[in-house]
Amino acid sequence: MSTTPVIDVDRLNLTYGGFAAVKDLSFQVERGELYALLGTNGAGKTSTLETVEGHRAPTSGAVRVFGKDPRDRAAVRPRMGIMLQESGFSPDLTVAETVRLIGRLTERSDDAGRVLGVVDLTRKAGTKVGQLSGGEKRRLDFATAVYGTPELVFLDEPTTGLDIQSRDALWDAVDRLREDGATVVLTTHYLEEAQQRADRIGLMHQGALHREGTVAELTRTLPSTIHFGLPPRAPAPPLLASRDADGTFLVETFELQKDLHSLLGWAQDHAVRLQDLQAGPTRLDDVFRAIEPA
Repeated sequence: MSTTPVIDVDRLNLTYGGFAAVKDLSFQVERGELYALLGTNGAGKTSTLETVEGHRAPTSGAVRVFGKDPRDRAAVRPRMGIMLQESGFSPDLTVAETVRLIGRLTERSDDAGRVLGVVDLTRKAGTKVGQLSGGEKRRLDFATAVYGTPELVFLDEPTTGLDIQSRDALWDAVDRLREDGATVVLTTHYLEEAQQRADRIGLMHQGALHREGTVAELTRTLPSTIHFGLPPRAPAPPLLASRDADGTFLVETFELQKDLHSLLGWAQDHAVRLQDLQAGPTRLDDVFRAIEPA
């Protein structure tokens, strides 16, 4: 199996007039990974993805997809599926016609009926796109992206507008693609999706890669937390804790197990009931919030 990264971005710069949207950005996505590229507003994420997808030329630096320039459509496009936030399909085409059209344009072959079955749109095959609901259009977007089982799939906010059942079905389909060896690049504002599913995460801020790593690597950069309340006249807790306006205590620690054990032992020894006790590691959204604006 080739050891060449599926995506290789090397010192990418993108400027618009005098504005630097992306600054000296480098990252790689390995074969079979689910890589989540996340970013604060204006981080340069969209410009980066448009370049990787072959829609935009770099100002400087190099981008390679499957070892080739992504603007080489004949070499790259048949191996790549893209689910945009809004695909803009013709409202006068039927669902089945739309899927087949995208298949021809991307030079991938598949059975439209099979793909529509994957996204539960079989009954809508003869329905015009303009008559679909918002959630049905998102499922159609996904169907066109995975038509022909591409090796690389871009999912841009894939679950926006979907109900819980449709979200689960979409992720089941993504899991099957990955079992077949597909590489997936995800962008989403639902950070719990990235936390649960990404092998690695690249976090962009102001045009640069602010942090990159697994969820565990990213969340270890911030302390775990213990939240609890105490009854009136309880003795002072044994740990250094701040007290919120509502009277609850917050402990921040890089030694969660040790400090939680100490707190529970103290409560047992003093017959103190810890009210609304919550303890756990930092979540990805905490890492996201910790990015300081320049």
